[in-house]
Amino acid sequence: MKIKLPKQVNQIIHTLKQNGYDAYAVGGCVRDTLLGRSPMDWDITTSALPQQVKRLFSHTIDTGIQHGTVTVMLDYEGYEVTTYRIDGEYEDARHPREVIFTGNLVEDLKRRDFTINAMAYNDESGLVDAFDGIGDLHKGVIRCVGNPNDRFQEDALRMLRALRFAAQLGFSIEKETKAAISELSGNLAKVSAERIQMELVKLLTSDHPQEIRTVYELGLSRIFLPEFDRMMETPQKNKHHSYSVGEHTVHTLQEIEPDKVLRLTMLLHDVAKPVCITCDNQGQNHFKGHPAEGAVMAREILRRLKFDNDTIDRVCCLIRYHDDRPELNPRNVRRAMSRIKIENMEALFAVKRADTLGQSLYHREEKLKYIDTYERMYREILEQEQCVQKKDLAINGRDLIAMGMKPGKGLGNVLDALFEEVLDHPELNTRERLLELAHNLTTRLI
Repeated sequence: MKIKLPKQVNQIIHTLKQNGYDAYAVGGCVRDTLLGRSPMDWDITTSALPQQVKRLFSHTIDTGIQHGTVTVMLDYEGYEVTTYRIDGEYEDARHPREVIFTGNLVEDLKRRDFTINAMAYNDESGLVDAFDGIGDLHKGVIRCVGNPNDRFQEDALRMLRALRFAAQLGFSIEKETKAAISELSGNLAKVSAERIQMELVKLLTSDHPQEIRTVYELGLSRIFLPEFDRMMETPQKNKHHSYSVGEHTVHTLQEIEPDKVLRLTMLLHDVAKPVCITCDNQGQNHFKGHPAEGAVMAREILRRLKFDNDTIDRVCCLIRYHDDRPELNPRNVRRAMSRIKIENMEALFAVKRADTLGQSLYHREEKLKYIDTYERMYREILEQEQCVQKKDLAINGRDLIAMGMKPGKGLGNVLDALFEEVLDHPELNTRERLLELAHNLTTRLI
């Protein structure tokens, strides 16, 4: 089986072999190439020790030299070169107590997580596949190398990685591997929030974000996202819904583009429904106040999972306003744009459509037409360059000071009042009209 390796990868392998060492491309890059996908990066495994690798290449970085990894820089690109190794006993569900270097490629492949990631290749030896990774690729199966209990006890994050690979590749989890995940799911509590976050985002932004359902079914979400378990277990007895809160969420994830902020928003947009649920005399469920409460809960969850502030702010804004339904007229749309911020509006329309498509068919067409009209009016306001942000007022604080006002709270009050007038009457946003209005407001507001 022939794989076309990049020139730089071949160069590294050739240099190592020319100096008496074995070397292969290994892991995900081999898997992705066999699947016809473009690898994100290329890793190389070798019998050479780290110091021997460093002597052969002019520019290297000690990426993880204690574990045998040196990054070789070629043409401004980095390629990780790692010595064949055997991992010692794992003490913390992540790190081996010791790393033993070996000259045996198969011993190195044996320590890897899944069979599809335990293949190596070079042009001379061809594909080295000691654990039938190619067979599992053909069958579309995620299967651990060797005993799955051992692999997951070595690094508990591998359980979530299994589901992430299933989501990215559209594969299923092999029976024994799945059983081990269910049995050992509690060990995920030993894994840092940062590592969990990375796998969660990769799963959510994959072609199959519905695998979040399997994350729940196998007991992993109860460790890092127990709120999702409550969503899966909360019914929605309501004419607008066909599914539980959680199942509705799973469906909405499939109705929106694979963007991190959008997928996180759909995952958490109804997170507060379980705590806001009420039931009326007809047995119908209602969830009053869930968007505002959801934004608060989402902020706590995303902070817990160590997301950056920008992502948190954007997701929470979209959750806060995902159910906002202003009466559609230019004034209300301008005020919505001001409240929600222009930079969030495009995403909000996508969220609203996904939310609607995850509901029952009850009034679906009318709901979608409402969103279309809302978006059309938003675009018309943008095209007409109407003022929906205070910074776009035709005058500013310096203009008010120039007409005799003193800096301070009073000046701010005048600008606020002018902005409110312009939101209602965009034709007022000219320098002359606003200065006139400001003059009339000065006595009343200062």
